[in-house]
Amino acid sequence: MPDCLNINEIYLSLQGESTFAGLACVFIRLTACNLRCSYCDSAYAFTEGREMSLDEITARVRELAEPYEAAQTGTSFSPIHNSQFAIHNLRLPLVELTGGEPLLQKNSLRLMNSLCDLGYTVLLETSGALDIGPVDPRVRRIMDLKCPSSGEVRRNRWQNVPLLKAADEIKFVIGTVEDYEWAREQLAARRLAKICPVLFSWVSPLQPHQQDKSLKKIPAGQTALTRLELVEKIIADALPVRFQLQLHKYLWPPDQRGV
Repeated sequence: MPDCLNINEIYLSLQGESTFAGLACVFIRLTACNLRCSYCDSAYAFTEGREMSLDEITARVRELAEPYEAAQTGTSFSPIHNSQFAIHNLRLPLVELTGGEPLLQKNSLRLMNSLCDLGYTVLLETSGALDIGPVDPRVRRIMDLKCPSSGEVRRNRWQNVPLLKAADEIKFVIGTVEDYEWAREQLAARRLAKICPVLFSWVSPLQPHQQDKSLKKIPAGQTALTRLELVEKIIADALPVRFQLQLHKYLWPPDQRGV
């Protein structure tokens, strides 16, 4: 079906990560991923999903966003005296494509174009293993650089780094001392903080039932790092990065879907 995407779920929640944390966001989770990071908390999206047309997806986004549009016009809530319901000129809700890996499905590019044309602030959560060049320049790309404990560090596509712009973000997911040291080296050697915001995200431990058998194992000999230890290292080294936790995992059960 040429005008379709395989979709795992679409839902409205709060953005739990990135510099947009705490803002309302419609999440479009796409099915399939070409990586198997040791800490992946959405392995259910590797295979679970259903075909939806681009029109169906866009209609669902608009349905979930309708209360915010109603607030803009004052039909359901108190009037907003701006042209949009916005925070720092960002239209709410945000719309994020996540996964899985959204860029595995070519029609994700068309979907992002359409959502941008409709005026949404569109975010893309991507592993950094695929070419980000074709993505609409209006999209805010949140790109991982995979650290050693992920088991996928060799999959980083370094050609993506020069393609990043100031509105994008780089995310390191850090669970071990070795991850931190590697991320600190990349930050300095590639002058990443000069390009765009850099996020150091602590690995939230997986629940037993989330530990999918297909996930890579953490390489032997690595030393686990607590979230407090990560913060202390960032401060001690005076790194120009933003520490982040996955906010949604502290508001809801850490394994709950659709949040």
